[in-house]
Amino acid sequence: MTYKEATEYLFDSVPMFQNVGGAAYKEGLDNTRALDEHFGHPHRQYRTIHIGGTNGKGSCSHTLAAILQAAGYKVGLYTSPHLTDFRERIRVNGQMIPEEEVVAFVEDERAFFEPLRPSFFELTTALAFKHFAQEAVDVAVVEVGMGGRLDCTNIITPDLSVITNISFDHVQFLGNTLEKIAREKAGIIKPGIPVVIGETVEETRKVFVDKSQETSSPIIFAEEKGELVSSEMEQDKRVYQTRHHGRLVGELGGLCQDKNTATILAAVEELQKAGYRINESHVREGFAHVCELTGLRGRWQQVGEAPTVICDTGHNTGGMRYIAEQLDAAPAERLHIIIGMVNDKDVRGVLAMLPRRATYYFTKASVRRALDERELQQLAETAGLHGTCWPDVPSAFRAAMASASPKDWVFVGGSTFIVADFLDFYPPKPA
Repeated sequence: MTYKEATEYLFDSVPMFQNVGGAAYKEGLDNTRALDEHFGHPHRQYRTIHIGGTNGKGSCSHTLAAILQAAGYKVGLYTSPHLTDFRERIRVNGQMIPEEEVVAFVEDERAFFEPLRPSFFELTTALAFKHFAQEAVDVAVVEVGMGGRLDCTNIITPDLSVITNISFDHVQFLGNTLEKIAREKAGIIKPGIPVVIGETVEETRKVFVDKSQETSSPIIFAEEKGELVSSEMEQDKRVYQTRHHGRLVGELGGLCQDKNTATILAAVEELQKAGYRINESHVREGFAHVCELTGLRGRWQQVGEAPTVICDTGHNTGGMRYIAEQLDAAPAERLHIIIGMVNDKDVRGVLAMLPRRATYYFTKASVRRALDERELQQLAETAGLHGTCWPDVPSAFRAAMASASPKDWVFVGGSTFIVADFLDFYPPKPA
């Protein structure tokens, strides 16, 4: 079996949320526990940090992993979804799991797991935890897939739990109010384990306080610590002034990183209390080189200039709020926005936030959940957004670049899968 055959087996033989959405969702931890027992409970062989929330958990996971790597720890990092290669989900010190290990997992273990009929995420989580044990990592930073209470990563007992924020996403599974969603996310709070909460509103704060009291878990609200004094862009970097860490230069330039930074610095303080050897230089190194250290892509990532080309994976109203604000303030002669979305998001809510001064290129990603570009265009026009339709991301990008001048901006986003298709294509091959 080749690596391509192994990943096609994982993508096609078990339900994959990335492609089919709700049909891939399996409630409960029975399969996860069966897989965990089969592999000898690998997650018990290293320390863990658990990170959930609606938006920002990917940036927080990668930055904390980068800080720990800078501090000399061997760090496992488990995140989702991937952009262009399945192995992006499972890394050790930034290095993706080897192709041959993915192949061996499918070949050697399918006789055990096929009768379970596991989901794609259940299998991937088992593979990640097994790989981290084989690599003898010191600590694994584990990002929640969806929700928290019934997410298959929730078998770990971490040194620290982090919940970045709560926004409306996956409401068909997690609930249609912020309070219900927060209750699911709060499921990662473990007895006696500290939890850092990045951002709250009145409805969610009470949920977290009640859960932490129920579990006797110390709770830290990052917003109340006042660590972040200010931030501003300097070229393509975001520069922070902080109370205890001085000036930090962040490789991630998105406006949403202000909230993430406050959360990360609160988490670092708790990890130091738990005995992690992290000093100021490690924090600076992690912030300044997170993409290089961990392989992170697609977070307000500038990939071209003259015209400026930026992509971002933000895909719900909570994440798009920051992107829209940043695009509105862009020092561009004209804005060109290539956008596509999936059919289970709050499409109208996202479109209502976007700048009306832009020219739009409506398109769709190469996944079954993708919203048809013509339907997206119709919804956009009711929000006052105008543009043309394109059948795929490469054709939309070529059209935008043909129209853009050197002082324009071209933005690609609306969905993780749009960015995935873009990065798979970019830079375009010569004709």
